[in-house]
Amino acid sequence: MNNGILYWDIDPVIFWITDTLPFKYYGFLFVIGLVLGYVFVRRLYIKDSIPIDNLEKLIIYVFIGTILGARLGHCLFYSPVYYLQNPLEILLPIKKFGDSYQFIGFQGLASHGGTIGVLAAISIYCKKYKMRFLQTVDRITIGAAIAATFIRFGNFMNSEIYGKPTNGKWGVVFQQDDLIPRHPTQLYEALSYLLIFIILSIIDRNRKSPKPEGMIFGLFLVLLFSARFIIEFFKENQVGFESGMMINMGQILSIPFIIIGLVLMNRKSSNGGNRNTPSSQINQ
Repeated sequence: MNNGILYWDIDPVIFWITDTLPFKYYGFLFVIGLVLGYVFVRRLYIKDSIPIDNLEKLIIYVFIGTILGARLGHCLFYSPVYYLQNPLEILLPIKKFGDSYQFIGFQGLASHGGTIGVLAAISIYCKKYKMRFLQTVDRITIGAAIAATFIRFGNFMNSEIYGKPTNGKWGVVFQQDDLIPRHPTQLYEALSYLLIFIILSIIDRNRKSPKPEGMIFGLFLVLLFSARFIIEFFKENQVGFESGMMINMGQILSIPFIIIGLVLMNRKSSNGGNRNTPSSQINQ
């Protein structure tokens, strides 16, 4: 560190499993985030007297939805032309070089796509097991906030999705790319998501005042994607076509989620249910 500037040059690979297969901080922190998210959601299920078996099934849906949605979101939101021409690279960790493919690992996951994927997966789960969608996402939301926190720490360890140059004393030089002090936008997001997790946890613990179904989920959408929208102003564009745009793709994709969140926060439960309905009334 020099004059408040942090010089960051951490190898993103913790160790090599084989000569071609790395074990990276990003994947490690991604898994930690998902595990912690599961732990917190499990506590909510126990508090609400819901069979843990229901959660075990749901987690499988959420995990698949997160990975597929985040990968498809990155490919289709940011580089649709390339990936539609090279469809094998969407779901396989390979890249075409000339006439052959080489293993390189996945080069991009989009949080907006991950959110859509998770919601789609939960919707399928709720339809299959006859669960109420808004009750389910209200519980999952708190775990999602802590998972997102660790994923952004993983981005920091990878020296990726960093911010624009800054003259502030909190700048970080990502030496693997250049020697320019930049906004550590990964940390901005990580700390924002951690704060959101704390806020939602406090609200959930206040069980004296019943909460309409979808209220916590709506608040989550508003807080998380508002933070994302603001932080994007400090972030470098992810793809070339964003250069001429007034707001970038991340901000455009955040707007619908904020609107949906506001609608849910102002929605009155149509069936009179609330987030803490006893388990005997859930399968309706």
